[in-house]
Amino acid sequence: MSATTQGVNMHQIHIKELPALCAALAGGYFGGLFRIDGKLYANIVAGHEGELTGAWNKSLKTVEAARSYSDGLANTDAMVAAGSKLANAARSLRIGGFDDWHIGARDVVELMYRHFKPGTCAENMYRAGDNPSSVPPGYPYTKQSPVQASDPAFQEGGPEALEDSWYWSSTQDAALPDYAWMQYFDNGYQDNNRKSNEYRARAVRRLLVIE
Repeated sequence: MSATTQGVNMHQIHIKELPALCAALAGGYFGGLFRIDGKLYANIVAGHEGELTGAWNKSLKTVEAARSYSDGLANTDAMVAAGSKLANAARSLRIGGFDDWHIGARDVVELMYRHFKPGTCAENMYRAGDNPSSVPPGYPYTKQSPVQASDPAFQEGGPEALEDSWYWSSTQDAALPDYAWMQYFDNGYQDNNRKSNEYRARAVRRLLVIE
């Protein structure tokens, strides 16, 4: 595989080269910034070909290495090792010449909703949107924020749009290991659910951002 695709280094990008939110970037679409252990990353959201459905894992055994709120790649690899078919499907994707797709961690899925919200439903969910990993940090949603995705392709009914449905994150609930975190892409509500239940997931990847 080439080290670049469409002129973009597959591993990193300078902060001054970042496009507008929702613009095409590195096999997907730019979905905001977040940090893992102090390092800045660009969230890249797959188009509709990265849409998946399934159980987080049919096994309810604890996955010790899938608790990160920001490192979805590490979480997803831990899920694969634990036998998750959903995680394996995400890691098997080849989109835009890239093969590092995974299921976003809880804070990355929040960032995806924040910038790719498909509809216009007003939010007023208790503390949903609180995100210490994102840059800038996310604060609880209001009836005015976040707004619908700026790109019509990601608006409800568009070819790349997420559904008004629940989407898994790759973050297992640390307090209730039978459960994992998820987000409702209608009103933004964040909750956990039993890992053996089947819901949607949208693949993401990331680029290291040079500041």
